[in-house]
Amino acid sequence: MTESNVAPGCPIARGVGTVGDAWSMLILRDAHVGVTRFDQFRKNLGIAPTMLTKRLAALTQAGLLEKRLYSERPPREEYVLTRAGADFLPVLLLFGAWARRHCDGDFARFIDETTGQEIQPVGVDAVSGARLGSRPIKVSGPEDLA
Repeated sequence: MTESNVAPGCPIARGVGTVGDAWSMLILRDAHVGVTRFDQFRKNLGIAPTMLTKRLAALTQAGLLEKRLYSERPPREEYVLTRAGADFLPVLLLFGAWARRHCDGDFARFIDETTGQEIQPVGVDAVSGARLGSRPIKVSGPEDLA
């Protein structure tokens, strides 16, 4: 399944096509808490090196991560968030909040380092100020996702 054959005008389909596997989301989660190096990602995630290499390459090609040289001898690179990668944090936090409400388990909590308080993410429409999900929506745009 690719975005182009499911709903070519749908931003959700395009986003899932870009970041839509669990490993990619977990790599981005770790990048947001300061993980930058291949071995750190591998250790934190317990992911096979070949899979990690593929996912890091895909996230780099998609513009969510960029490689930076941190050692010349031997040559070593790290992966840092781009603006697009940094912009993905609210998605991760909202997804985590959804899982806490609807999936069984004892989950880690996200804490604001400045206040020490648990983060309680909520999606809000910037134009109306209304909480997302509190009003009916409709789709408008490229062929209305038909």
